[in-house]
Amino acid sequence: MEPQWNPTSYPQSPSLIFLLMATTYTWFLPVTSPQRIPTDPAAAPEYAHSIRLDGDIILGGLFPVHSRGDRGTPCGELKKEKGIHRLEAMMFAIDLINKDPELLPNITLGARILDTCSRDTYALEQSLTFVQALIERDGSDVRCANGDPPIFTKPDKIVGVIGAAASSVSIMVANILRLFKIPQISYASTAPELSDNTRYDFFSRVVPPDSYQAQAMMDIVTAMEWNYVSTLASEGNYGESGVEAFIQISRETGGVCIAQSLKIPREPRPGEFDKIIRRLLETSNARAIIMFANEDDIRRVLDAAKRNNQTGHFLWVGSDSWGSKISPVVGQERVAEGAITILPKRASVDAFDRYFRSRSLSNNRRNVWFAEFWEENFNCKLGMHGKRPGSLKKCTGLEKVGRDSSYEQEGKVQFVMDAVYAMAHALHRMHRELCYGYPGLCPRMANIDGKELLSHIRAVNFNGSANTPVVFNENGDAPGRYDIFQYQNTNRSTAEYRVIGSWTNKLHLRVEAMRWKSGDPSLPPSVCSIPCRTGERKKVVKGVPCCWHCERCEGYHYQASEFTCELCPYEMRPDTNRTGCVPIPIIKLEWHSPWAVVPVFISMLGIIATSFVIVTFVRYNDTPIVRASGREMSYVLLTGIFLCYAITFLMIATPDVGVCSFRRIFLGLGMCFSYAALLTKTNRIHRIFEQGKKSVTAPRFISPASQLVITFSLISVQLLGVFVWFAVDPPHTVVDYGEQRTQDPLAARGVLKCDISDLSLICSLGYSILLMVTCTVYAIKTRGVPETFNEAKPIGFTMYTTCIIWLAFIPIFFGTSQSAERMYIQTTTLTISLSLSASVSLGMLYMPKVYIILFHPEQNVPKRKRSFKAIVTAATMSGKLSQKGGDRPNGEVKTELCESMETNNSLEVAEKPLWVSFQHTWRRHTLLQPHKGCEGSSPLFVLMSPGDHRGNKRPAD
Repeated sequence: MEPQWNPTSYPQSPSLIFLLMATTYTWFLPVTSPQRIPTDPAAAPEYAHSIRLDGDIILGGLFPVHSRGDRGTPCGELKKEKGIHRLEAMMFAIDLINKDPELLPNITLGARILDTCSRDTYALEQSLTFVQALIERDGSDVRCANGDPPIFTKPDKIVGVIGAAASSVSIMVANILRLFKIPQISYASTAPELSDNTRYDFFSRVVPPDSYQAQAMMDIVTAMEWNYVSTLASEGNYGESGVEAFIQISRETGGVCIAQSLKIPREPRPGEFDKIIRRLLETSNARAIIMFANEDDIRRVLDAAKRNNQTGHFLWVGSDSWGSKISPVVGQERVAEGAITILPKRASVDAFDRYFRSRSLSNNRRNVWFAEFWEENFNCKLGMHGKRPGSLKKCTGLEKVGRDSSYEQEGKVQFVMDAVYAMAHALHRMHRELCYGYPGLCPRMANIDGKELLSHIRAVNFNGSANTPVVFNENGDAPGRYDIFQYQNTNRSTAEYRVIGSWTNKLHLRVEAMRWKSGDPSLPPSVCSIPCRTGERKKVVKGVPCCWHCERCEGYHYQASEFTCELCPYEMRPDTNRTGCVPIPIIKLEWHSPWAVVPVFISMLGIIATSFVIVTFVRYNDTPIVRASGREMSYVLLTGIFLCYAITFLMIATPDVGVCSFRRIFLGLGMCFSYAALLTKTNRIHRIFEQGKKSVTAPRFISPASQLVITFSLISVQLLGVFVWFAVDPPHTVVDYGEQRTQDPLAARGVLKCDISDLSLICSLGYSILLMVTCTVYAIKTRGVPETFNEAKPIGFTMYTTCIIWLAFIPIFFGTSQSAERMYIQTTTLTISLSLSASVSLGMLYMPKVYIILFHPEQNVPKRKRSFKAIVTAATMSGKLSQKGGDRPNGEVKTELCESMETNNSLEVAEKPLWVSFQHTWRRHTLLQPHKGCEGSSPLFVLMSPGDHRGNKRPAD
């Protein structure tokens, strides 16, 4: 929904008030008459109102067909070139477009062309015709003289306007067109004010604004590497505004300093030009002179330089008033040698010349002003109704343009045609977007949105009528187009202007084509200070911006421009010359590095040792020691130990997505396997003795299958956390440039590593550490069991040592976070800590067993067993011992326990392994030694060893 217009959002000016009043008046124009009939013939000439060409899409046109009228009349004399030539150029362009099968196929362009009479207020009134179709008319209260309802003449809907010529007219018309969102393209308005996109947002133009000439001269000065120049202007609007624009640009860019800004008086006194030359010589380093002066002043300045023997000293840069004219340099070729001048680029459209020369009264009836042009051009009269009553010669109608009258194409014809084509290309782009594949206008283009059309206008890019590109910038301005000349002496006798470049929104200068001092190709200087060396910036002297000191760029800064040192991107460092940035070398932990050799060596020894233990256990799988240690849990624990060693290779391998993925999985998995198995074992021991204090029934979940289920349930938590980590933050590699970002850029390195932060690492290992701490707690709780009770004591020693290792790991790992060797230290510390943890578990839990299996096989035999009742009794006595130990002297409790065991003579000793039936399952129990201090007592403690039952039948003795 379009926003409602709010009068307070626009400036309250008399012109706008008149605009609104005139708009209101036009609502009722069709009610009274289809056209306006002047009541006073003397006040309103009998000029036709407009030209109308039928079409599917109607364009508006504003042209100064007549000059400004005198004594209250709106229009004056006919303007043949600026009016008729430009008007015909629009109609010629429309004819070409309508005949072009590629541009707007099956769509006919029409036109409604109005005369502005070179007056802004009259043009504003005429332009109301363009918006009539967009104004709602309410005729409910209006009746004709006979009482009938009014019949409204349907006005043409204008989608875009070509024009106007004068900037003052374009400014006035743009104010009303923007209210109704009608795009406007001017072919001649060059006022810089129209570049204000906030006030004239629907205005565009195919001609460059006047500010571009000063910009072109500034670009020339910059390309010549001149930064210290003087300006010279003729007094008046042209010279002063040109110099002002140049100085303003120099302030904005900051690259050129103005040494002096002098003005040539309108009526110079004798000796004035010699005085000007002497003043310019006061700043002799500023050899370049920027001139915005008329050709008479240019000639007299050159003559004064010649009289003061300054031939070859000054470097002249002239505006378009100098251009390629001969008169300023006649007789002063030597002093003018090397002068650089600019001239707007123009081109004649040959096709239009052929078209216009073929126009006659018989084939050009659509131009309502052509008869008037015919009389004016051939100085004759067309019958009694001719517009030239004083002419004695009568027109025959057989006259021919260019044959019977002089003809030269008006300079803006090219731009009129470019403006029409720009509108056509924009409509073509819109049609292709909204009506693709639809012949002619589709319903979506029945009401063309002006704002959308404007966006297409600003996006056009095509070669215009003179084969020059037609484009618009964000303000709707066309690029400036200028030819750049240099006055050169080709030999000792002649000199001429030669084209050395062009300026089309940016400078294209052929420096190699320039000549100085009769053939010298080197560029003359016009600077205050000598250039700085490579890698040094210019520090401008305060108050004298064209002079500087040189400072070298330090640290990670490079010389971005002659005035600035900029910091290199984070992943780069300055090159040796400090003129640019080069990528910082990327490193990683290499296999041959000492930081990697030690962990790899320890890991390889551990893997060999672990593999040896696994092979030994598999080989002696059915021996008592292997059975007593719990085969299933032992293999789980050995798998975890193996993974703890193997992770070292992943931590040192070159990071990529695969390696990073495996790091996340196996970093904490090895420890999780180990400590989940140990926690399950210690928890089982604890539950057995706690249950023995309460009843003679065995605890639940102590079978091998239950132990495996518990262990893998604990492991699954780790795996679940890893999978969640994968989902939240997929693994990838990063290059850390901050880790080894030294003060010397040459020593800086980027570290290639996996994107695993310290926090993520702790979270990955945190669950395993939690299992380790819990296992340690259970080890402490079961520390009071007999030394010969399975693995309680070795597990306890293992956990105590492991805790010490990881307590030492934490300060080493995090204490080196600011070190330049952080990657090496942390990786080595982590891998060695994992290997040491695995080595402690392997050495304390399995090496003694392997030693007995291999070197003392006589001890690897079944021992005497006791019944499960003995377990309960021992557990009960152990509980009593712990309860009474605090209340009685040392030895009393032990004596009571021994006496109690002596009285329990119902326990029978089996010479063979004893099998106890529990819940209809026969299980074998390992006999352990009696409590210390009970000399002569029979073994009491029996452990139900996991994994040693074989079916539900009691085996043969």
